Amino acid sequence: MAETSAQRALAVSLSALTDTELGRLFDERQISPSSTWRDMFDAAEALLEPASVARGLPALSRDEAEALVAAVDGEAATGRVRADLASRALVDDAGVPFPTVADAVREARPDGLAEPRTAAREPGASESAASVAAASEAAFTNAASVADVLLQTLGSPLGRIGSGSLGATERRRLVDAGAVETPADADLLVGLAASVGLLGSNDRAWLVSPAGREWLKLPTLERWQQTAVALRDALPRAYRSENGGWIPLHLWAGATPFDPEAPERAALWTERLIRWGLTDAAGRITPWAQPLAEGGDVDTSALRELLPPEVDRVYLQNDLTAIAPGPLAPHLDVRLRSMATRESRAQASSYRFSAATIGAAITAGETADSLREFLSGISLTGLPQPLAYVIERTAAEHGRVRVMTEATSSLTRVVTDDETLLRSMEIDQSLRSIALTRTDDALESHVSADVVFWALTDAHYPAVAVDEQGRPRALERARLATEQTPGADADETYAPLIARLRAGAEDSDAAWLERELDQAVRARAVIDVTVRLPDGTARVFRLEATGLGGGRLRGRDRGADVERTLPLSHIDGVAPVA
Repeated sequence: MAETSAQRALAVSLSALTDTELGRLFDERQISPSSTWRDMFDAAEALLEPASVARGLPALSRDEAEALVAAVDGEAATGRVRADLASRALVDDAGVPFPTVADAVREARPDGLAEPRTAAREPGASESAASVAAASEAAFTNAASVADVLLQTLGSPLGRIGSGSLGATERRRLVDAGAVETPADADLLVGLAASVGLLGSNDRAWLVSPAGREWLKLPTLERWQQTAVALRDALPRAYRSENGGWIPLHLWAGATPFDPEAPERAALWTERLIRWGLTDAAGRITPWAQPLAEGGDVDTSALRELLPPEVDRVYLQNDLTAIAPGPLAPHLDVRLRSMATRESRAQASSYRFSAATIGAAITAGETADSLREFLSGISLTGLPQPLAYVIERTAAEHGRVRVMTEATSSLTRVVTDDETLLRSMEIDQSLRSIALTRTDDALESHVSADVVFWALTDAHYPAVAVDEQGRPRALERARLATEQTPGADADETYAPLIARLRAGAEDSDAAWLERELDQAVRARAVIDVTVRLPDGTARVFRLEATGLGGGRLRGRDRGADVERTLPLSHIDGVAPVA
C-alpha cells in the first residue's frame, strides 16, 4: 500500500497549492487541460504514473537532477531545491522521492548522472570588431527574414506535417520567395518566431499571431529588441540564471541531465541566439546583449550604430518598378508590398507593380486616391505616368462585379452590368464550389458573401464586396492564430480543471476511503476494516474485499468465515494486512 500512501500524501500537498502553482505544475508536467480527473486523488494518481514521471524528468535543471538522484540514494533534498522538486510533484514535503519517481530515476540513470558536457573551452570575453560586425549583420538580416516569413504566412498559412515541423513544400516556398536562403533556415526561423509568439499553430498549419501582425508594423530596431527579450524569456528554465539572464552557453548541453535530446536542444537554442545577434558565432555575448544575459534589458544604442540606416523614399520608374536606395523602413515596406511584388532584397530592394498587384491592393481596401497619395509621398521621382495609368485603369475595372448579401433572403448576390462577364461566371468550372445560379439579372449562392468574394477574386474577376447600401467594404483574408502569449498564466489555461479538482476535494476523507477500498477490491486484498458500531464502540473486521457499490463494502470475514456487508458511512479506517 506504499503506492496508495504516496498518492494520498501528494493529494494533500496538491490541495495546499494555489491555483497559480497548480497551473504551473500541470503545464510543466505536460498535463492536458481536458483531463477528466475528478479530484486531487485522481490528479495525484496520474502524476505518479511512471509515464507521467518520465515526462517530468527531462525538464529538471542539473541542480535539481543531482538533488533528486541524491535523494533516491537516501539523502533527502533540502532547501530551495526540495521546494522546486516538490512543486513538480517529484518528492514529498520531507524531500523524499515518491516510489514511482525513485524507480524512474534508477531506470533513467542506473549509473548516476554523467559529468556535465561542456565545450572544449569556455569562450573568452574579448571580441574582435569583425565578430561584433558579423553579429549585428546577423541581427539585421534575420529580423528582415522573420518579417518575410510572417508576410508569406499572412498570405497563406505554412503547412505542418505530422511531427509539427514544416513540410518540404513549405520550406521550398519560403526559399523561392526569398524569405530565407535554405530549407534549414526556414525551420530555424519559423521555430524562432513560434517560440516568441509571432507565429501560432493549429493542428495543420502555422499562422501569424495577432502579436506578429503588430510586430510587422514596428521599426527594425524595435522588432529586434522586442524579440530579443522574448527569446531570452522563452529559454528553457534550466538555461536561465538566478538573476533572470542565462547561464554560459557552453553549459547548456549538460544543463538537463535527464533529457536524452539535451545536446540537440542546446544546439538549437544556441543557434537561435547567434542568429538574433545575441552572441557571436563563437558563443560570446555581444555588447548590446550583455545586460540581457544578466537579467536586464538590451542596450540598443550599441546595436543602433552598427545597423544600416533605413530610408523612407524610393525611386518610382517608368518600367513600373520601385527602387529603394537602402533598407526601406518596415512600415513602408509592408504597405508597398501590398501593392507591388518585391523582386529583390538587399541593401537596395526592388519592387514591381502590375495590374494584378494593384488589383490585389484595391481588393484589400486601397483606392486609386490612397494609392496615388502613398506612392507620391514616398517617391523621389514623382508618380510616373505609366504607373498612374495602371492605377486608374485597374481601379476603373475593379468593382465591375459586386458581391453582397440580400437582406430579405440572406442569399449572396453577384451583380454586374456586363452580361458577358455574368455568363462567364455562370459557367466557370473553377467556381463550382460556390454554386452560383442565375436569376434574371444576377447570380445567387447559398455560400457566404465573403467566401464568394474570395472565390471570384482567386478566379481573377474584378470583384468588390459591398454592404447593404452598396458601399465597398474591405475584407481581411489573413487568418490569424489564436492569441497565445509565451509564458501566459497557466492557471487560466487549467482553470476549469483546477475548479473541478477543488470541488471534488470537499470531502477528501470519504473520497480517499472509497479509493482505498476500490483498490483493495480490485486486488482481492485482505484488509483490516475499522467499523463504528451503533453503541459508539469500534470493531475491527479482517476481510478479503470482494465488492464495492451502493455505499457498501462486501467481503469475506477471515475470522468467522462469513460474508459481511458494511456501510461505508460506518467505516472509520482501513489498513492493509501484511
